[in-house]
Amino acid sequence: MSAQRTRGLIGATFVVAVLGVAAACGTEDGSSPPAAQPTQTVTMPSPTPSASPSGTPSTDCPETITAVRAATDKAVWGQGAATSKFNPVSVTICQYDAQATGQDYATITTKRMGKQATDLFALVNAAKPVAKKPSMCTKELGPTYVLRFTDNDRGVLSFTAESFGCHRLVATSLEGQGKPGTLPAPRQVTAELTKSLGLR
Repeated sequence: MSAQRTRGLIGATFVVAVLGVAAACGTEDGSSPPAAQPTQTVTMPSPTPSASPSGTPSTDCPETITAVRAATDKAVWGQGAATSKFNPVSVTICQYDAQATGQDYATITTKRMGKQATDLFALVNAAKPVAKKPSMCTKELGPTYVLRFTDNDRGVLSFTAESFGCHRLVATSLEGQGKPGTLPAPRQVTAELTKSLGLR
């Protein structure tokens, strides 16, 4: 074989080898992403926290703190039943943060069943009704609780319990067919009730 022909064969072999390696790096359908290219990094300023509501609405705790406070403020002190005849089988406790405002929802939801629900209801009933709206209130902060007691007939008796300020304990609604229309009289949260609500 001549040297010129040998060089031609080596050159052709080299070209085939290079094309074979190039073909092995891709796929036949051509859908592979292109080789990595150097990119320019753009640093965006971090967003400032927005004033989005805390908590999320749920069927157990559907109201915002604004709605809870509005219902509590409507209470007529000195009117209502001394104790409630409601017979709960469960309770949902909706806890609102101490700093909750506007459209904030409950951030913690717990449930108690059976004896735990009736024990909590007994603490609510044990608080003595207050004839006049409290005027001596402290300035400390604390959570607001909505206690949604449920009975066997799916009736729901709701109380708002404030563990701060005037420590109001107010029945805000009674839902369900055939339920008595008179809400329990407004009262104040006792230390025992506050302690029980703090338990998980």
